Amino acid sequence: MSLVIDVRDDEVAVVILSGELDAFTSRQLRDRLVQLFDEGRSELVIDLTAIDFIDSTGAGVLVGALKRARQAGGDVHLRGPSAAARQVFEISGLARLFSLE
Repeated sequence: MSLVIDVRDDEVAVVILSGELDAFTSRQLRDRLVQLFDEGRSELVIDLTAIDFIDSTGAGVLVGALKRARQAGGDVHLRGPSAAARQVFEISGLARLFSLE
């Protein structure tokens, strides 16, 4: 499966993902997030409602985005992770780093 990325540009950029976030698709997300940061965005909401699967590589991209956002004085909030995605964050300890909505 693939990853679809849609960005809604409000006061805070909302990055809406659907599909699978894994070793094969994570580069696509990383490149899009870097583009947003290069545009001066430091507050992001990443909507995971339609993510069917996430692996450690995908989670790593989200951690990298969080680190970069915080270095710029911003933050990354994760919205609507599925039960399986939430479990990945909780088991790995990443749930403590992110604001999960």
